[in-house]
Amino acid sequence: MAELGSDDRALFETAATSLYEDIVASGGIDRNDPRIAGPSSERAAFDLLIDLGLLTPEPAEDRYIAIDPSTVQSRIVAPLSQEGARLLDESSSWANAFGPLAQAWRRAPDTSSSGPFTILHTSAIAPYIAGLVAECEEEMLTAQPQAGRDPDTLEAAAKRDTAMLERGTTMRTLYQHSARRSAITHAYVAAVTARGAEVRTLDEFFNRMIVIDRRVAIIPGKQEDLLTAIAVHEPSVVDYLVDVFERAWERGRPFANRETGMLKDIAVEQREMTIRMLIEGHADPVSAKRLGVSPRTYAGYVADLKQEYEAETRFQLGYVMGQRGVSGRERGTDDSTD
Repeated sequence: MAELGSDDRALFETAATSLYEDIVASGGIDRNDPRIAGPSSERAAFDLLIDLGLLTPEPAEDRYIAIDPSTVQSRIVAPLSQEGARLLDESSSWANAFGPLAQAWRRAPDTSSSGPFTILHTSAIAPYIAGLVAECEEEMLTAQPQAGRDPDTLEAAAKRDTAMLERGTTMRTLYQHSARRSAITHAYVAAVTARGAEVRTLDEFFNRMIVIDRRVAIIPGKQEDLLTAIAVHEPSVVDYLVDVFERAWERGRPFANRETGMLKDIAVEQREMTIRMLIEGHADPVSAKRLGVSPRTYAGYVADLKQEYEAETRFQLGYVMGQRGVSGRERGTDDSTD
């Protein structure tokens, strides 16, 4: 039997299957049956059934009869499974062979023509990060400013990060407060914290960042999109980014803490952040991004402030807040009364 390919399988799944069912139902097919007399899709399907051994001649009756497919399946499928297993083993061996080269390249101080900075584009970003996480020996720090991440991406990250944590590394992650309303983020946090990771949230906007073993940091190449990333190998720059992370971490609130008092504090922080965005005159899309929420949710925050200060328009809201000396930095005070 000739080697089977995807075209054979496509023919088998369509014309050959239909023809086989007809032959089974009628008890066989004559050699002179019009369906297989000349070049046609059914003739090609008939020849494939013969080649697979699903039809056998019955010389006395000058016809072909069907064979039980369960007796044929293992003969067809088993070699393909064995070849698939062989290819998987071979691909794994090649991946292991490349491992030392990739590690040496990432650890080198001048891994690209840009010296201590490696520029990554689109599809190269995820594999590069996955490689760094797989090599992480001690600690990973991550900052994720927005909660609206793709579920498939977050699921893959959960598998990658839990595998890293199970090797005995540590991990700390910062989100914005808005991440607390994301079901997929909750699932990810539950998976990593169960293995020892720590997660906190902040009210303020910060840039996306990953730091591996305090030796390399991944930051966005452009703030407005995620199509370019920069891997930073320069120790002084990495140390600076770690310091920025540590300062933000100290202000963060534990993700797992659901106490009423803390949730009230978070609501106050988001309210004050909204006020600061209004006072600074940012456009709604910019303000929403900085709060890590959708423009619709941000508009709801503004509507709540209008109601709180009994204002009909944003101009009137700004005027009333100015009259009362509201700045959005009165942490823990009630600005609605004077």
